[in-house]
Amino acid sequence: MLQLPIPRRALPLLAFLLPLGAAFLWLALTTGPLAPVPVTLATVQVDGIRPSLFGVGTVEARYTYRIGPTVAGRVSRVEVQVGERVKAGQLLGEMDPVDLDDRVIAQEAALRRAQAGVEAARAQVDDAQARRDFATAQVKRYEQLLLAKTASEDTVEAKRQESQVAAAGLQTARANRESAEQELKRVEAEREALVRQRANLRLIAPVDALVVSRDAEPGSTLVAGQSVVEVIDAGQLWVDTRFDQLGAGGLAAGLAARISLRSQPLATLAGVVDRVEPRADAVTEELLAKVGFTPLPDPLPHLGELAEIRVDLAPLPPTPWVPNAALHRRDGQLGVWRLEGNEEPRFVPVEKGLSDLDGRVQILAGLKAGDRVVVHSRSPLSPGSRIEVRDTIPGVTGTFDVPAVSPSSFSGASGLNGGGSVARTPSIPEATSNISSADSPRGPGIPRNPVNPNSPYSPAAPVSGPTSMPGAPR
Repeated sequence: MLQLPIPRRALPLLAFLLPLGAAFLWLALTTGPLAPVPVTLATVQVDGIRPSLFGVGTVEARYTYRIGPTVAGRVSRVEVQVGERVKAGQLLGEMDPVDLDDRVIAQEAALRRAQAGVEAARAQVDDAQARRDFATAQVKRYEQLLLAKTASEDTVEAKRQESQVAAAGLQTARANRESAEQELKRVEAEREALVRQRANLRLIAPVDALVVSRDAEPGSTLVAGQSVVEVIDAGQLWVDTRFDQLGAGGLAAGLAARISLRSQPLATLAGVVDRVEPRADAVTEELLAKVGFTPLPDPLPHLGELAEIRVDLAPLPPTPWVPNAALHRRDGQLGVWRLEGNEEPRFVPVEKGLSDLDGRVQILAGLKAGDRVVVHSRSPLSPGSRIEVRDTIPGVTGTFDVPAVSPSSFSGASGLNGGGSVARTPSIPEATSNISSADSPRGPGIPRNPVNPNSPYSPAAPVSGPTSMPGAPR
């Protein structure tokens, strides 16, 4: 056997280098570029998911009343404070009438004068009527005397002239009476207008309402239409909500909704979509809808408070589905990393359908029930990458829920407990998510909802603690 001469003084160096090389090799195979990539897995299942829409809005009153003067003037008094409840017809405030009360008194005097004028005109008509009747009777009497040859023709003609004068006087009296009656109507109308103007200076609540704003104080000068007090119908509140247009085609009035107020993130209130606005926002690419409370909460939510809305659409037929975190975009294709029989990942293009707010995405083509797919990995995968299956990956699955499966849950899988390209090792200190903003339909660089990739908003409440995909083995 050929033996190479090793200098005696080189033995200590070899004794140092051999363990060092073994340590480097071990590091390269366990934590270096040659180490397997930690991943979590999920099993493709067939189920009917229920798509949901997520929106954000603000609490608003359905009916708002801004109470103020119809003419320019000075505020005389304000009777209510913010937060008070008022009844319909209750006095809220009053404007300074200036000389309006004196003008009403003067107009009442003019009204009484016009009424007296009407009475006088009516009396004149009665007098003229009596004169005409007497003159007519005299004409008939003297005509009979003329036939009896006891009155002259001149006397009869004079009586006829007197009758005509009396008839003309009656017409004049009737015209004067009509003029007096019209004058009375004019004065009454002017007085009524002044009374209405005076009453309009009293600011009255139109309905049972809640005072939300006191916009002017006594002594302030306002123009016509400027608000003194703002009240709302506290019995009808809703949320002015915005939904991403993508996937919101099923939004319709009458759908049940769940409302989470910003001040009560852990409480869920029942609601219903009252109406969907016919005009969408072309700038933000959102649909607008009004979501009402059913029933109205007590105490009432604050006006302007942010609220998060979830609307459940009709359930879909059963289809394969995967967690949205399992979807990746590679070379312009959307797909998943599926484990083949040799436990090596292979990128499989898929056609996705709708998704729900629980992170489940329909797969219309490319996968079947029972396939195992990679949900998260510490680093991007490539065909033939060595992987190691974990239940959780700290830094990836610690904040948001990730459905994961254990290697022991797959019966008959080779190499899961040693040997081959898949192995179980202790959890690594940190990892990164495979979710890419390029998968978002809103484009790269826009933050994605970790629950719903199609929504740019955060979920209604933060999710914490280890959980698993519904139905996935642990």
